[in-house]
Amino acid sequence: MASVQSTSSTPSIAVTIPCYQEERTIAQVVRDFRAQLPEAAIYVYDNNCTDRTAEFAREAGATVIREKRQGKGYVVATIFETVQEDIIVMVDGDGTYDPTAVHALIEPILHGDADMTVAARLQQYSDKSFRKFHVAGNQMVCWIINRIFSANISDIFSGYRAFTRECGLAIPITSRGFDVETELTVQSLYRGHVIREMEAPYGERPHGSHSKLKTIPDGIRVLLRLFLLLRAYKPLTLFGSIGLGIYLVSLGFAVPPAVELVELHRVVSRASAILALSGFMLAAVSLSLGLILSTINQRLLELERVTVKRMRGAARG
Repeated sequence: MASVQSTSSTPSIAVTIPCYQEERTIAQVVRDFRAQLPEAAIYVYDNNCTDRTAEFAREAGATVIREKRQGKGYVVATIFETVQEDIIVMVDGDGTYDPTAVHALIEPILHGDADMTVAARLQQYSDKSFRKFHVAGNQMVCWIINRIFSANISDIFSGYRAFTRECGLAIPITSRGFDVETELTVQSLYRGHVIREMEAPYGERPHGSHSKLKTIPDGIRVLLRLFLLLRAYKPLTLFGSIGLGIYLVSLGFAVPPAVELVELHRVVSRASAILALSGFMLAAVSLSLGLILSTINQRLLELERVTVKRMRGAARG
């Protein structure tokens, strides 16, 4: 993989900070990242804040951009559409992420070793950094994605990431809310982007600052998003698994009629036989659907890559 290139000798960097009601922390976050990356552009995305987040961000020296569509997913989509710098750093505005870790975060991208880097939080955090069940939910979703994509992700919900601009442009964001981190990871793995993780400490929110996450509603939203992403990008895995499950259940229903046919030469358990035959047909349909969608998916990915290559060739010309 080639290293990040820029029109100048040093790649340009943008620090992007999605914000909703972060007046207690945003100024310090802006100043901390300005201290770590003096030459970087710092953009604060005001997602309809009704407090003084935007005012404090401007006073601290950031460029404030308003995103009127409510939801972090919309903010991330706008970031990828508007930022022109070579490397995009994305961090939450709540002051829980370590600004000094940004150097380790962008280093693999500068050397061409990664398309996306993620600050993994699950090794260094305090007792009050996460709500109850958040770590377990994170690990469960990571396990599913790692098995399906043969990946090694340990923290899928981290809001502290860095991207090459090309990586950002290649990801079509469809999420609206906090499930966007799941989509960022799945979309990148699907497109063959290289994702690197590095450990970074994760702190508590300052006193008076409150998390916008809602454990049950957002957890359900993440699982639904994961299902939709797998349906779109891994249809053979999803529908093949569903088909296999239906087939195994149908085998259970098929046992009594099969035994009766051998011993009595007739079928007494007709209901079980009907259920078994129906299940076998549904399993075949599910597998066929997965194969068809997987073939279409593969062709679309090939078309996308050819289009990207042509656009790059035209840009060089």
